[in-house]
Amino acid sequence: MLETNTLVKICGITTIEQAVKVAELGTNAIGIISVDESPRYVSPEKKKEIFKTLKNLYPKIDRVSVVKNSPLDSIIKSFLGETSETIIQLHGDEDIDYCQKLKQRIPNVGLWKAFRIKNKEDLEKIKPYENFIDAILLDSWNKETYGGSGIRIEQNYLEDISFSKPWWIAGGVSSDWIDVILEKIKPNGIDISSSVEISPGIKDLEKTKQIIREIRK
Repeated sequence: MLETNTLVKICGITTIEQAVKVAELGTNAIGIISVDESPRYVSPEKKKEIFKTLKNLYPKIDRVSVVKNSPLDSIIKSFLGETSETIIQLHGDEDIDYCQKLKQRIPNVGLWKAFRIKNKEDLEKIKPYENFIDAILLDSWNKETYGGSGIRIEQNYLEDISFSKPWWIAGGVSSDWIDVILEKIKPNGIDISSSVEISPGIKDLEKTKQIIREIRK
């Protein structure tokens, strides 16, 4: 049986109860969506409650706040002082200048950048970002949504790629793809959302437990 140290993130959590139960399953990171138009959107007040609970009960789990094309000043303002997040995940069209300024102003919070991959050439555009972010997240391209679509990146784009920073794969990650991801694609982390849901933002905990177990073993 293949052994792996691959990290696991469960994204799109919307309640304290589910956050705690998912944390109990041994995930490395939990993501909350701060994008208004997302069906998994969580208000700033509720997000703070969820993350504070996780911080108290499971301080080693990364608490990831997912944002998209937000004004730089509003992000900086919300993250100054004591924050309940450990990671900001940029999931929009943020450019290198945006990432550089954000990293300079908020150096104590990790910065991940998601890239939507439509073709192999999109992977070449990532390299210039590597000096200004802490991790890379590859998601599938979809004209309807920026994430949580359940659509996969073309697998042949992902084999034999490498970055100077840790990288995660997202988009349509379900149990039937795990062996291939671990054996052929070999990311540092796997980001899971819609494939383990009953409805947007509500996870099927048995499915979540099973997929984490498959990745761990």
